[in-house]
Amino acid sequence: MTNKEIAKQFQYLAEIMELHEDNPFKIKTYQNNYLTIRKLPEPLAEMQASEMEKIKGIGSSTIASIREMLETGTMQALKKFEDITPVGVQEMLHIPGFGPKKIRVIWKELGVETIGELRYACNENRLVELKGFGEKTQEDLRQKLEYFQKSKGKFLFAELEAAAQSVHEKLTNLLPEAKIGLAGAFRRRSNIIEHLEFVIGSNEPILQIFENEWLIKLSEANGQFNAKTLDEIPVTIYHCSLAEFGSKLFRYSASAAFMEAFLEQSKGLDFKGLSDENEVFQKANLPYLEPELREQAWSIGKSFSNLVEPGDVKGVVHAHSTWSDGLHSLRQMAEHAKQFGYSYLGITDHSKSAFYANGLKEDRVMAQWQEIEQLNQELGPFKIFKGIESDILNDGSLDYSDEILAGFDFIIASVHSNLRMDEEKATQRLIKAIENPHTTILGHPTGRLLLSRQGYPIDHLKVLDACAANGVAIELNANPHRLDLDWTWIPAALEKNIPISINPDAHSTAGVNDIRYGVFSARKGGLTKETCLTCMELPDFEQFISLKK
Repeated sequence: MTNKEIAKQFQYLAEIMELHEDNPFKIKTYQNNYLTIRKLPEPLAEMQASEMEKIKGIGSSTIASIREMLETGTMQALKKFEDITPVGVQEMLHIPGFGPKKIRVIWKELGVETIGELRYACNENRLVELKGFGEKTQEDLRQKLEYFQKSKGKFLFAELEAAAQSVHEKLTNLLPEAKIGLAGAFRRRSNIIEHLEFVIGSNEPILQIFENEWLIKLSEANGQFNAKTLDEIPVTIYHCSLAEFGSKLFRYSASAAFMEAFLEQSKGLDFKGLSDENEVFQKANLPYLEPELREQAWSIGKSFSNLVEPGDVKGVVHAHSTWSDGLHSLRQMAEHAKQFGYSYLGITDHSKSAFYANGLKEDRVMAQWQEIEQLNQELGPFKIFKGIESDILNDGSLDYSDEILAGFDFIIASVHSNLRMDEEKATQRLIKAIENPHTTILGHPTGRLLLSRQGYPIDHLKVLDACAANGVAIELNANPHRLDLDWTWIPAALEKNIPISINPDAHSTAGVNDIRYGVFSARKGGLTKETCLTCMELPDFEQFISLKK
C-alpha cells in the first residue's frame, strides 16, 4: 500500500467513527494521522517499525495499524465500524461535500440507508425540515448525488495508466505473433475512461489470455470479449485477423461522433481489410490525425504538424512549497525542476485569504522573496520567478493590496471559495479578476474536480474574450483531477490568440510530473508548442510576464 492509500484509510476511519459519534479524541487522532502520513516523503512500506517511531505525531497504536494494513491490506479498527454500518450509508461517506454529521441525521431520523433512497427523499422534499438542512442544502445535495451516480464506474486517465501498460505487456507476452494495440478513450487520452480497450490482430485463437485468471472473461460475441482485471477494471478486447488490424484499430480508436463524420466526409469509401492504420487516412486522402484528435469532427481534414509534447515544456509554472500547503521546500522544488531539465520555476504559493492552506500574509511574502533572491544567485542560470496564486475574492477583486500585487513577477488568479455561483455571477467574478492589471494567468477557470465536483458554470466565450482583450493567459491545470481549462475550449482560445499555460499545480516534487497529463489533454484541443506559454524559453517567458506588468 502507498502512503496515500494508508492515509485515506485513517481518514475514512475518522469519518465512519464520527458517523457513529464515537470517541472525539480518537477521531481527532486519526484525522491527524491522515494529515501526517499523506505528507511523508518516504514510503511506509519500506520502513521498519523503529523508523516509524521517529515520525512526529505517529504513536505506537498507529504504527500497529499501519503494520496491519501493510501485512493484510485491512485494519480491524475500521472493519469493526464497517460491520455495523449499512453498505449504502458507507457509500454516502464518499460523496464529496457531504459529511458524517449530515449523513447521520438522514440515516437515523429518516431511516435512509441507500443512495437511491436519499435521491428519492430529496425529490420528495423530505430533508428540508431536518436540523442543519433547508431547501438550498437539499438542492445542493440532490445535484451532488446526481453527479456522484453518473461518475460511478468511471476512471481518471491517470488512474488507468499502470493497468493499461500491465495488460498490454501481458497480452504481448502471451501472443508474441499477434499485433496488439491500445484503443478507445484511453488511446485518445480522454480525461475520463470507462474501460480499457485493445485490438488484437491474430489469425489464431486468443483464448489462452484467459487461462491464468489475471483477466476474467465475462462475455464473448462476434470476436468481442468483455472482461475485467483482478482489480475490477473493465477491459474490452476486439479480435480480428492480421489483415484487418489497421481498419479495426482505427475504428475502435475513434469516438462515435468522429467516426460518423469521417465516414460521411469519405463519401462511402470502404475501409475494411487494411493492415496499417495509416492506410485509412491515405485511402480517404486526408491528413493523418493523432489518436487524441479523433474525438470531434472539427479536426478532420486539418494538419497538425507540431502538437505539443511533454518535452516541449520549459518551465514549471504554478507550484506550491512548504511556504503554504506544499510538501517540499522551495529549494527542493527548484532543484527538482532544474534536475529534470526545466529552465525556470514559477512558484505560486497560496495567498493570505487561503488560511486553510497556510496562505502567505504580507510579512511572509517578503520573507519568501528574500529566499527566492538567494536561491537565484545560487542556482542560476535556472530562475525562480516570484509568483502567487492569488485568490479571486467574492466580488472579483484579488487578494492583497495593489502595492503588494505589483511586487510579484506574475500572478495566477484563481477561485477557491464561494463556489456555489450561478453562471452570471461566476462569469462576472472571473471577468473582473481578468481585467485586474496585475493578473497574468487565469487559474483553473471552472474549479472542477473530475468525478468529484462539477465546476461552477461560466460563459466560456465571455471569459475567453476578456482574456484576449486584457492580454491574460489561461491555465490548463495539469493535475489529472482538474484538467481545467477543458480541452474542448482550446480551439476557441487559439482563435483569439490566447496563450495556454500548461501548469502542474504541483504540491510536491512528484506533482511536477503532472505536466504530462496537461500536455495529453492540450493535444486533444490542437495545442502546439508555439501557442503554449510554458513552452517558451526562459527569456521569452520573462519578456511575456514583464510586458504584462
